[in-house]
Amino acid sequence: THKRVLAWNKHKHFLKRESLALFLFASFNIIALYIVHYITLYYTLLVVLTFVLVKIFHLIISTAGHEAPWKQLSACRGSCGLRFPPPVNSPMTYSYGKVVYDSGTTRVVGGMGAAEAEWPWLVSIQHPWVPGLGHWCGGSLITADWVLTAAHCFDKFDNISMVYVLIGATQLTQPGPGVQVRNAKKVVVHRSYRRKDYSYDIALMQLDRPVLCSSYIQLAWMSRTGKQNPHGAAGSLFLSLLTGLDSADRLQQAKVRLIDLQLCNSSDWYAGEVHPYNLCAGYPQGTIDTCKGDSGGPLMCQDNNADYWWVIGLTSFGEGCARPRQPGVYTSVQHFYDWIDYNMRINS
Repeated sequence: THKRVLAWNKHKHFLKRESLALFLFASFNIIALYIVHYITLYYTLLVVLTFVLVKIFHLIISTAGHEAPWKQLSACRGSCGLRFPPPVNSPMTYSYGKVVYDSGTTRVVGGMGAAEAEWPWLVSIQHPWVPGLGHWCGGSLITADWVLTAAHCFDKFDNISMVYVLIGATQLTQPGPGVQVRNAKKVVVHRSYRRKDYSYDIALMQLDRPVLCSSYIQLAWMSRTGKQNPHGAAGSLFLSLLTGLDSADRLQQAKVRLIDLQLCNSSDWYAGEVHPYNLCAGYPQGTIDTCKGDSGGPLMCQDNNADYWWVIGLTSFGEGCARPRQPGVYTSVQHFYDWIDYNMRINS
């Protein structure tokens, strides 16, 4: 019996040692697994972080000389239709008074020269085949890579890849430090557009890459409906940007008044040539008007309660320049707001 007891005690001591060894082995394995797990996680995060930093470095190098991409995005996502104060050394606004027209020229009639950075959403649509400075039409920058303009601006251009856009310039011979150039990637013309009567004269042009917004370049603002609806507001004062260049090749601006559409379409005026989705603006006696080279440029009004400027029309057509009872005819942006929104979404 005594031997049995001794044998039992030996077996108990052996089990204790074995249990302790198993416990230590399991604990070591668990600790090792945790160490391996955290080391793996650390190196994975290190690899991901290195990859991200390399990408950011490449992006900074590729945009050298421009604003950083995140600054560009925040600038372009700000309030549209607002103008920033021009640089301190910006020239003052110049007045040219009435400009006499010769047939076939691209000078504007009347108006004042715009100051540098005064209208940061205006663009110059250009083509190398156009004589002189290459300017063909105007347009409005409505997103970082979409320009709103008139459909007839592309009647003579079969190869869109040759069209380019100057953004952030007020004077083409001296574009200034804020100018950017983009090529046309795609043009979307309203499918109901007709050359013979300028019906549905509206188009969108996508740029080959987004612009970098700054005090020289900002986005235009469009209104869908409501208080900025110009229809029926005959006599109201609006601002037309005349992109056809004067003798100093400076962007022009002119105050014009909306003219009742029924009067504008009367027999002594346009005799039914104006469409229901058009706007007429100018003066019955002429004197100030858009002309050749102004096509696609914006007709704008200022918000009554804020500093916003709204693009409400696109320069479409007119009989001659500054003739009595032949005011400028514009495509109403509000009428085509849904078309603009839809086509930008499906083509982006």
